[in-house]
Amino acid sequence: MILSWKTGGVLLGVVFFAAVLLVKPIGVSTQFVIFDGILWDMVDDGVVVPSKEAKSGYASPNAYLDKSGGKYAKNVAHPWNYSFIFVLALMGGAALSGVLRGGVRREERIMPPVWRANFGDGVWKRYAAAFAAGFVVLYGARLAGGCTSGHMMSGMTQTAMSAYIFTAGVFLAAVPVALLVYRKEG
Repeated sequence: MILSWKTGGVLLGVVFFAAVLLVKPIGVSTQFVIFDGILWDMVDDGVVVPSKEAKSGYASPNAYLDKSGGKYAKNVAHPWNYSFIFVLALMGGAALSGVLRGGVRREERIMPPVWRANFGDGVWKRYAAAFAAGFVVLYGARLAGGCTSGHMMSGMTQTAMSAYIFTAGVFLAAVPVALLVYRKEG
């Protein structure tokens, strides 16, 4: 069973509202930094150190990990927290969803006509573009101090004015870029 985009949107809104109400706002891009810190800490014991002066009890010579009284340093030292497990559950849930629906159907694997019209049939070109786009989005999210799920979805659920401004900015940038990149119809 495939849900309509309207039903999916309502369910997504309910999940975000429940998360904000019951636990805390959803955001995932910071956890990629935490994962980088975990890998770094595996090869360099000095990345995260216990500290009696730090609010969290941990400090780091890395300015980003040392932010907010060593909050990120603590998450690197003890990654099994709500946010990190949430990101792992996102990936696991996506995999489980794919398995339960019987995998990716043939018609879903076909190159979309709009992509083919603008960039050709190259599958690897499409994979490379998707990877590059994901990298740019994640890099931008870290520059902005959070991702679209944190700024846009969780922020709007909390009726934060900055979230509405961010969302307007996203669409003001995304629509013209999409029109420019996909100028040929499929």
